[in-house]
Amino acid sequence: MADDEKNEQQGEEQPVVEAEAQDETEALEIVAEAETEAEGAEVVVQASETPPEPDFEAPPEEPGPPVPEPVSPEPTPEPAPEPVAEVEEAVPAEGDEAPAEEQVAVVVPAAKKKRRRIPRSERRTRPKPKREQTGERKAITRLPKPEGDRGRRQERRGVVVSAAMDKTIVVRVETVKAHRRYKKVVRRSHKFHAHDEQNQAKAGDVVRIVETRPLSKTKNWRLAEVVEAAR
Repeated sequence: MADDEKNEQQGEEQPVVEAEAQDETEALEIVAEAETEAEGAEVVVQASETPPEPDFEAPPEEPGPPVPEPVSPEPTPEPAPEPVAEVEEAVPAEGDEAPAEEQVAVVVPAAKKKRRRIPRSERRTRPKPKREQTGERKAITRLPKPEGDRGRRQERRGVVVSAAMDKTIVVRVETVKAHRRYKKVVRRSHKFHAHDEQNQAKAGDVVRIVETRPLSKTKNWRLAEVVEAAR
Protein backbone atom coordinates (compact mmCIF):
# COMPACT_ATOMS: atom_id res chain seq x y z
CA MET A 1 0.00 0.00 0.00
CA ALA A 2 2.78 2.37 0.80
CA ASP A 3 4.44 1.83 -2.56
CA ASP A 4 1.26 2.64 -4.43
CA GLU A 5 0.84 5.95 -2.58
CA LYS A 6 4.43 6.95 -3.42
CA ASN A 7 3.92 6.18 -7.09
CA GLU A 8 0.72 8.26 -7.16
CA GLN A 9 2.45 11.21 -5.54
CA GLN A 10 5.32 11.04 -8.05
CA GLY A 11 2.81 10.83 -10.94
CA GLU A 12 1.05 14.00 -9.72
CA GLU A 13 4.31 15.97 -9.27
CA GLN A 14 5.67 15.23 -12.78
CA PRO A 15 2.90 17.07 -14.76
CA VAL A 16 3.21 20.11 -12.44
CA VAL A 17 6.98 20.32 -13.07
CA GLU A 18 6.49 19.97 -16.80
CA ALA A 19 3.90 22.77 -16.83
CA GLU A 20 6.30 25.09 -14.96
CA ALA A 21 9.10 24.27 -17.42
CA GLN A 22 6.86 25.09 -20.38
CA ASP A 23 5.86 28.45 -18.85
CA GLU A 24 9.56 29.39 -18.36
CA THR A 25 10.47 28.50 -21.94
CA GLU A 26 7.57 30.58 -23.29
CA ALA A 27 8.64 33.59 -21.21
CA LEU A 28 12.23 33.26 -22.46
CA GLU A 29 11.02 33.11 -26.05
CA ILE A 30 8.94 36.31 -25.61
CA VAL A 31 11.93 38.17 -24.13
CA ALA A 32 14.18 36.98 -26.97
CA GLU A 33 11.65 38.14 -29.59
CA ALA A 34 11.40 41.60 -27.94
CA GLU A 35 15.21 41.95 -27.94
CA THR A 36 15.43 40.97 -31.61
CA GLU A 37 12.74 43.54 -32.50
CA ALA A 38 14.64 46.27 -30.60
CA GLU A 39 17.90 45.38 -32.37
CA GLY A 40 16.12 45.51 -35.73
CA ALA A 41 14.78 49.00 -34.98
CA GLU A 42 18.29 50.25 -34.01
CA VAL A 43 19.73 48.84 -37.21
CA VAL A 44 17.04 50.64 -39.26
CA VAL A 45 17.76 53.97 -37.50
CA GLN A 46 21.52 53.62 -38.06
CA ALA A 47 20.95 52.75 -41.70
CA SER A 48 18.80 55.85 -42.17
CA GLU A 49 21.47 58.07 -40.54
CA THR A 50 24.40 56.75 -42.60
CA PRO A 51 24.66 58.39 -46.07
CA PRO A 52 24.30 56.18 -49.05
CA GLU A 53 27.59 54.86 -50.30
CA PRO A 54 28.57 56.07 -53.78
CA ASP A 55 28.08 53.73 -56.58
CA PHE A 56 31.53 52.93 -57.91
CA GLU A 57 30.10 51.43 -61.06
CA ALA A 58 28.64 54.80 -62.27
CA PRO A 59 29.58 55.71 -65.85
CA PRO A 60 32.47 58.23 -66.15
CA GLU A 61 31.61 61.85 -66.95
CA GLU A 62 32.13 63.01 -70.50
CA PRO A 63 35.13 65.39 -70.89
CA GLY A 64 34.12 69.00 -71.59
CA PRO A 65 35.65 71.34 -74.17
CA PRO A 66 39.38 71.98 -73.65
CA VAL A 67 40.20 75.12 -71.63
CA PRO A 68 42.56 77.42 -73.58
CA GLU A 69 45.86 77.99 -71.78
CA PRO A 70 46.95 81.63 -71.14
CA VAL A 71 49.23 82.79 -73.89
CA SER A 72 52.40 84.32 -72.46
CA PRO A 73 53.68 87.44 -74.29
CA GLU A 74 56.52 86.72 -76.59
CA PRO A 75 59.80 88.16 -75.33
CA THR A 76 60.94 91.09 -77.40
CA PRO A 77 64.22 90.35 -79.06
CA GLU A 78 67.06 92.41 -77.60
CA PRO A 79 69.01 94.50 -80.08
CA ALA A 80 72.09 92.70 -81.14
CA PRO A 81 75.30 94.41 -80.03
CA GLU A 82 77.11 96.20 -82.76
CA PRO A 83 79.96 94.19 -84.12
CA VAL A 84 83.26 95.38 -82.81
CA ALA A 85 85.78 96.07 -85.43
CA GLU A 86 88.14 93.20 -85.30
CA VAL A 87 91.72 94.08 -85.50
CA GLU A 88 93.52 91.88 -87.85
CA GLU A 89 97.00 91.15 -86.89
CA ALA A 90 99.35 91.51 -89.77
CA VAL A 91 101.38 88.38 -90.26
CA PRO A 92 104.79 89.27 -91.61
CA ALA A 93 105.96 87.36 -94.63
CA GLU A 94 108.95 85.11 -94.29
CA GLY A 95 110.94 86.86 -97.00
CA ASP A 96 110.04 90.45 -96.05
CA GLU A 97 112.11 92.30 -93.50
CA ALA A 98 109.09 93.81 -91.69
CA PRO A 99 109.29 94.71 -88.00
CA ALA A 100 108.11 92.05 -85.59
CA GLU A 101 105.40 94.22 -84.04
CA GLU A 102 103.42 96.68 -86.10
CA GLN A 103 101.18 99.32 -84.58
CA VAL A 104 97.65 98.82 -85.80
CA ALA A 105 95.44 101.89 -85.99
CA VAL A 106 92.37 101.37 -83.80
CA VAL A 107 89.18 103.10 -84.83
CA VAL A 108 88.41 105.65 -82.07
CA PRO A 109 85.43 108.03 -82.20
CA ALA A 110 86.51 111.60 -82.88
CA ALA A 111 86.67 113.54 -79.61
CA LYS A 112 85.26 117.05 -79.31
CA LYS A 113 87.91 119.56 -80.25
CA LYS A 114 88.99 121.88 -77.50
CA ARG A 115 88.57 125.54 -78.35
CA ARG A 116 91.76 127.49 -78.49
CA ARG A 117 91.93 130.25 -75.93
CA ILE A 118 91.88 133.72 -77.46
CA PRO A 119 92.95 136.80 -75.52
CA ARG A 120 90.18 139.22 -74.63
CA SER A 121 91.59 141.97 -76.85
CA GLU A 122 91.33 139.72 -79.93
CA ARG A 123 87.89 138.30 -79.24
CA ARG A 124 84.86 139.23 -81.28
CA THR A 125 83.27 142.36 -79.93
CA ARG A 126 79.60 143.15 -80.10
CA PRO A 127 78.50 146.64 -81.11
CA LYS A 128 77.32 148.75 -78.18
CA PRO A 129 74.37 151.09 -78.57
CA LYS A 130 75.52 154.67 -78.73
CA ARG A 131 73.73 157.36 -76.80
CA GLU A 132 72.76 160.55 -78.48
CA GLN A 133 74.50 163.63 -77.19
CA THR A 134 71.88 166.07 -75.97
CA GLY A 135 74.13 169.09 -75.60
CA GLU A 136 77.16 170.49 -73.89
CA ARG A 137 78.49 168.87 -70.79
CA LYS A 138 77.93 170.64 -67.50
CA ALA A 139 80.93 171.65 -65.49
CA ILE A 140 81.39 169.93 -62.17
CA THR A 141 80.93 172.49 -59.42
CA ARG A 142 81.09 172.06 -55.67
CA LEU A 143 78.69 173.92 -53.44
CA PRO A 144 80.16 175.74 -50.46
CA LYS A 145 79.96 173.66 -47.33
CA PRO A 146 77.80 175.31 -44.68
CA GLU A 147 79.79 176.24 -41.63
CA GLY A 148 78.48 174.96 -38.36
CA ASP A 149 79.59 174.21 -34.86
CA ARG A 150 81.36 170.91 -34.62
CA GLY A 151 80.13 168.37 -32.17
CA ARG A 152 77.60 168.83 -29.42
CA ARG A 153 77.64 172.30 -27.83
CA GLN A 154 76.79 172.55 -24.14
CA GLU A 155 75.65 175.82 -22.60
CA ARG A 156 74.99 176.74 -19.00
CA ARG A 157 73.64 179.84 -17.27
CA GLY A 158 74.69 180.65 -13.73
CA VAL A 159 75.93 183.19 -11.19
CA VAL A 160 79.60 184.09 -10.74
CA VAL A 161 80.68 183.01 -7.25
CA SER A 162 84.35 183.99 -7.39
CA ALA A 163 86.51 186.13 -9.72
CA ALA A 164 89.67 186.29 -7.59
CA MET A 165 91.79 184.21 -9.97
CA ASP A 166 93.38 185.65 -13.10
CA LYS A 167 91.32 184.89 -16.25
CA THR A 168 89.33 182.29 -14.36
CA ILE A 169 85.91 182.59 -12.77
CA VAL A 170 83.82 180.12 -10.73
CA VAL A 171 80.20 179.87 -11.88
CA ARG A 172 77.47 178.18 -9.85
CA VAL A 173 74.73 176.59 -11.95
CA GLU A 174 71.49 175.56 -10.24
CA THR A 175 69.25 172.89 -11.76
CA VAL A 176 65.61 172.26 -10.87
CA LYS A 177 64.30 168.85 -11.91
CA ALA A 178 61.40 166.62 -10.91
CA HIS A 179 62.18 163.15 -9.61
CA ARG A 180 61.50 160.39 -12.13
CA ARG A 181 59.47 158.22 -9.78
CA TYR A 182 58.24 160.42 -6.96
CA LYS A 183 57.80 163.60 -9.06
CA LYS A 184 59.27 165.70 -6.30
CA VAL A 185 61.11 168.86 -7.32
CA VAL A 186 64.82 168.38 -6.64
CA ARG A 187 67.19 171.40 -6.61
CA ARG A 188 70.85 170.80 -7.32
CA SER A 189 73.83 173.10 -7.81
CA HIS A 190 77.15 172.50 -9.51
CA LYS A 191 80.24 174.73 -9.83
CA PHE A 192 82.21 175.15 -13.04
CA HIS A 193 85.60 176.77 -13.62
CA ALA A 194 85.33 178.98 -16.73
CA HIS A 195 87.96 180.91 -18.69
CA ASP A 196 87.53 184.71 -18.73
CA GLU A 197 90.02 186.16 -21.19
CA GLN A 198 89.37 189.86 -20.37
CA ASN A 199 88.47 189.50 -16.67
CA GLN A 200 85.19 191.29 -17.31
CA ALA A 201 82.95 189.16 -15.11
CA LYS A 202 82.64 190.00 -11.43
CA ALA A 203 81.13 188.24 -8.45
CA GLY A 204 77.33 188.25 -8.53
CA ASP A 205 77.00 188.62 -12.31
CA VAL A 206 74.67 186.35 -14.27
CA VAL A 207 76.73 184.88 -17.11
CA ARG A 208 76.40 182.31 -19.91
CA ILE A 209 79.25 179.83 -20.33
CA VAL A 210 79.98 177.46 -23.22
CA GLU A 211 81.81 174.08 -23.21
CA THR A 212 85.20 174.16 -24.95
CA ARG A 213 88.39 172.17 -25.26
CA PRO A 214 90.30 171.42 -22.05
CA LEU A 215 92.21 174.59 -21.19
CA SER A 216 93.63 173.24 -17.93
CA LYS A 217 93.08 170.40 -15.48
CA THR A 218 89.82 171.92 -14.21
CA LYS A 219 88.75 174.36 -16.97
CA ASN A 220 86.53 172.99 -19.77
CA TRP A 221 84.31 176.06 -20.09
CA ARG A 222 84.70 179.64 -21.29
CA LEU A 223 82.74 182.85 -20.79
CA ALA A 224 80.34 183.59 -23.65
CA GLU A 225 78.61 186.75 -22.40
CA VAL A 226 77.54 188.62 -19.28
CA VAL A 227 73.75 188.44 -19.21
CA GLU A 228 73.12 190.62 -16.17
CA ALA A 229 75.66 192.62 -14.16
CA ALA A 230 75.52 192.64 -10.39
CA ARG A 231 74.19 195.78 -8.61
